[in-house]
Amino acid sequence: MHRGPLRTTLLLVTLTTLVHAQSKSAPRPTTETVKAADAAFRAGTEAYQRNDLPTAHAQFARVVQLAPKIAAGHTAFGTVLLAENNPKAAAAELELAHKLDPADANATLNLALAYTQLRDFTRAIPLFQLADSAHLALSPDQIIAYATALAATSQPAAAQARIEQALASSPNSAPLHDALGTLLAQREQYSEASAHFQQAISLDPTLAPAHYHLGSASLAQHDPAAAVTSLTEATRLAPNNLDYTLQFGRALRAANQDAEALATFRRALQLAPSSIDAKYELALTLQASGNPREALPYFEQAAAAHPEDAATLTNYALALVQLGDAKRAIPLYQRALAITPNNPTLREDLGVAYLQQADLDHAIEHFHAGLAADPNDPQLHYDLGLAFKLKDDVNAAITEFEQAAKLDPNLPDPPYTLGILYMQLARFPEAQAELERATTLRPDHGDAWAMLGNVYKQNDQPDKAIAALRRAIQLMPAQPSPHITLASILVRQGDTAGAAAERKIAADLSRVAVSRQRASFSLDSGRALLQRGQVAEAITQLQAAVAADPTYAEAHAALADAYTRQGRTADAALERQQAQKLTAQQTPNTPHP
Repeated sequence: MHRGPLRTTLLLVTLTTLVHAQSKSAPRPTTETVKAADAAFRAGTEAYQRNDLPTAHAQFARVVQLAPKIAAGHTAFGTVLLAENNPKAAAAELELAHKLDPADANATLNLALAYTQLRDFTRAIPLFQLADSAHLALSPDQIIAYATALAATSQPAAAQARIEQALASSPNSAPLHDALGTLLAQREQYSEASAHFQQAISLDPTLAPAHYHLGSASLAQHDPAAAVTSLTEATRLAPNNLDYTLQFGRALRAANQDAEALATFRRALQLAPSSIDAKYELALTLQASGNPREALPYFEQAAAAHPEDAATLTNYALALVQLGDAKRAIPLYQRALAITPNNPTLREDLGVAYLQQADLDHAIEHFHAGLAADPNDPQLHYDLGLAFKLKDDVNAAITEFEQAAKLDPNLPDPPYTLGILYMQLARFPEAQAELERATTLRPDHGDAWAMLGNVYKQNDQPDKAIAALRRAIQLMPAQPSPHITLASILVRQGDTAGAAAERKIAADLSRVAVSRQRASFSLDSGRALLQRGQVAEAITQLQAAVAADPTYAEAHAALADAYTRQGRTADAALERQQAQKLTAQQTPNTPHP
């Protein structure tokens, strides 16, 4: 934005000229009016030069009131309005100044800047060209605004040339290097762009936009670690900048730092509580970190604000599917599909929603449509195989699973599912090979180890079976079935005591599983009652959940919420403390029974 000194002699000379030039029939300003206007102009100029914008505003407003036909007064007033970030009002004053005196270079340039801020780039460019032809010395910020207008009107080469021309005269201008880097990044020339961002930072380490742009370029080049480093500095230098904060959160999410990303997006929402972008990014991160329930209302708001955005509709629908509500998800997917009908990922997601609804024919239809668009998508082949498996078309299912494994040998799910199918078909050697591959690809897959133990047992390899089952028990200590299978093998080996111990563990775990099922039923019932406002009835159900399984942290937390609603703060505190204690005791690898 132009903040150069205003010419204090311009108004008086212009007024004097006007007085002599006016026709005798036109009213002329009195000498007192001229003097008052000139004094206000001088006072406004002095205030502007010391950055006292309120005083400058008041004085120049008086100038245009006293001498409305003098261009310099409107130029000065428009310049102050521009400095006050009021481009709409500034444009009105500067348009009048430009009309009164087309040769007024300050009016021409500042009107171009006002139009740029208003994103009226088409009207800005001719004015910048006039300023150039008048050989007006433009500051780096003004040149950047000019280049912005050129780039926005599909003239990237001209924009780049204007910045490069300015850099030739001012090679140590950090803003110009940052601007050139931005233009190059927009053309996906990221390496060259990054070099200019780094040069800008070396010239001015406090230039927050350069750190932001460098981080954004790193993110575009799939280097989230470098992006996090740059965007950390950008947000440190400009902690209240929403765009910087959002981009920082995206970089953290890309770097798999979900907790930090969530905290960053929550802070973005504090900076701008009505920001749909902040709500949407928070929803995406909650969804990615396994919390679709909290994400749902944010997705709903984002979809309401952008009803024609296929990605927003798709992610909203995905959250519903994750919560088991495919019925509401399917219409959203269909709306997204109407916008992007050839999107194979969207076809896959819609097919999965139909799978959840047990609508296998529609699921298969959409998986086939997705494969028509992308025949080499391994996940689509896998999902189609699942649909065929659910239709009891085992041969078709095996064909699809084998194709998925062929297209992506590193996917652990196809060999695991193939292993189960081969086991069900009593094709135990093939089942063993697939399950061994599944456990190699995903060593923490407890179910795969348990199945592999069963297959080793069928293939008469008891030592391998025992090792696989013990690995399954280590990964899934709450599951009774591996203990039962292990007991049967120990009996064959004559270890009756070991077998009895395994059977006892299995029986105890089965009782715990039944208790958890009862508790889960009561918990769901209590939550539903609480949502309907039936607090007393909800408390009865939630107390039953806690009684059925005292180790169920979620039941204690829900009961604490219900007690809070009823005003029983002390009871709520005790339940919440118990929930926190139980949650802390849980290890990441220990699933709920």
